[in-house]
Amino acid sequence: MKSNLISFLKFPTLFTYKIIALSCPGLVEKIVKVVQMYAPGEYDPELKTSQKGKYSSVSITVAVTHIKQVDTLYDKLGNIEKVLMVL
Repeated sequence: MKSNLISFLKFPTLFTYKIIALSCPGLVEKIVKVVQMYAPGEYDPELKTSQKGKYSSVSITVAVTHIKQVDTLYDKLGNIEKVLMVL
C-alpha cells in the first residue's frame, strides 16, 4: 500500500488502526501478536461486537516511527484470517 499519509503525519506518532472482522475466538490476541512483531510494546485494544455478534471491530493505538511501519501494519493486519478491512 503506497501511503499519502506521510504528508499529514510527523514521526514518531501514535496511530490508531481499526480492524473489522468476522467475530472469532482469539481475534484480539492475533491482532496484538502481529502488532508486537512490528512495534513491540504494551497494548490495550478496544473490542466492540455487532448487535447480532457476527462482526467485531478492534481499535488499537500503536506508536509508529516511520511511514513504512504504518503501511506494513496495514498489510499484515489485513492478512489476518477473518479480517475484512483495516481502517
